Amino acid sequence: MEETKEFMAHETEAISSFVTWLRSFITWDNLVKLIFSVVVILVLCIIYKLVIRAIKKVPAEKVSKHKTMLLTTMVKYIFYVIVVMFVLSRFGVKLSAIWGAAGIAGVAIGFAAQTSVSNIISGIFVLTEGTIKIGDFISVGDVSGVVDNVNLLSVRVHTLDNQMVRIPNSTVINSNLTNFSFHSKRRFTFSVSIAYEMDMEKALEALNKAPTLCPTVLQDPAPAAWFDGFGDSGICMTAAVWFNSSDLVATKNAMYIAIKKCFDEAGIEIPYNKIVVDSGNLTVENAKPAAKTAKAPAAKAEKAPAKSKAKKA
Repeated sequence: MEETKEFMAHETEAISSFVTWLRSFITWDNLVKLIFSVVVILVLCIIYKLVIRAIKKVPAEKVSKHKTMLLTTMVKYIFYVIVVMFVLSRFGVKLSAIWGAAGIAGVAIGFAAQTSVSNIISGIFVLTEGTIKIGDFISVGDVSGVVDNVNLLSVRVHTLDNQMVRIPNSTVINSNLTNFSFHSKRRFTFSVSIAYEMDMEKALEALNKAPTLCPTVLQDPAPAAWFDGFGDSGICMTAAVWFNSSDLVATKNAMYIAIKKCFDEAGIEIPYNKIVVDSGNLTVENAKPAAKTAKAPAAKAEKAPAKSKAKKA
């Protein structure tokens, strides 16, 4: 019973202390500050939403999707910082002490999470450098895919077989990055060989005709074709065409079909390895014993005249 009374007395004292503190906190001055803070925060929220909406309404021709995402992220972080600093300053919290504590905490966190900090620093360079944007087809190390998201920690891509791969920003910075979509135009070369018996001028004319049959091939820069050396089994030739980066697959298919069609029409032969199966080899292998017995009488027949000459002598 005594323990229960002591516990109840302790709880009652704690509740009365909280009520006393709450009464001291809820003053007209604090209520005015609270109402003013809520109004200011509401105004800031409205301004924040208007700015975000204005950024998203900018046409894609003027601001890319990647830059839009970067701007909205920056505006969001700035909004959060302004709201927190404003509320703390309204209730008498010294911001200088907070900045000092944040600096000490930042150093401690930096030592504890060096990898994450490295990715964040690398992410700032990735975001500001402008070498990657959403929708680009990139290759980093042994990973190739279309960029879905770029943030402070990593770049997220989906591969051609629709697998999501997360690439840390430090890997992007420290590795060779290939962005196949960075430029609007791209060039591709097609290698082919012709038989040595073919007319070289006629073959070059046929190869120059092939790009004209492909609707996705650009004429500026103009396509080109040239001889590229004498190979072991044929004369090497190369055709180079330019196209829009989005037309890679269509251009490759069309060019291979066009090259084969033009060569066939011109009577140009493309050499290739041929495997000839001679069924007679099987017959010879089975007839080897018979061949040996056939040779023996011939040898005896050659020696017989020599013996007869010796007897006459």
